[in-house]
Amino acid sequence: MPRQNVTAEALLGIEGLEPASPWALAHSIEAGLPVAALEQFTEIMAPDDALFKYRLVPKATLQRRKKSTGRLTTDEGDRLVRLARVFSFAIEIYGSPDRAREFLRRPHTMLGGKPPLDVALTTSPGTDLVINLLGRLAYGGTV
Repeated sequence: MPRQNVTAEALLGIEGLEPASPWALAHSIEAGLPVAALEQFTEIMAPDDALFKYRLVPKATLQRRKKSTGRLTTDEGDRLVRLARVFSFAIEIYGSPDRAREFLRRPHTMLGGKPPLDVALTTSPGTDLVINLLGRLAYGGTV
């Protein structure tokens, strides 16, 4: 099966915001990703779940962001990018967004019976665990 390569930046709709460099994404997060990046990503990640975005940023907080700066805080942007990277890697491994979503929503024994999506959303080390699991799947490790 051919692998798809979809970057986190493409999933967030922030390609080309500034000159490409190793620091571009970090700088974009620090400067405050636009709320539109959250909206775009959640439409791709969870097209049938209009409330999914509130797992990343609480509803009242998101409404305030839209009315004030239109930007996410560094912590919110960091969480969003972490999840976009996980989803991007899952698409690369599974070959399609649908199969990647299926993997991320299905409980996994190596994650204490929790779905990878829940583990990745909770903490940065949780995100690392999910990326490690995907790497094992990609490169023939035991899972």
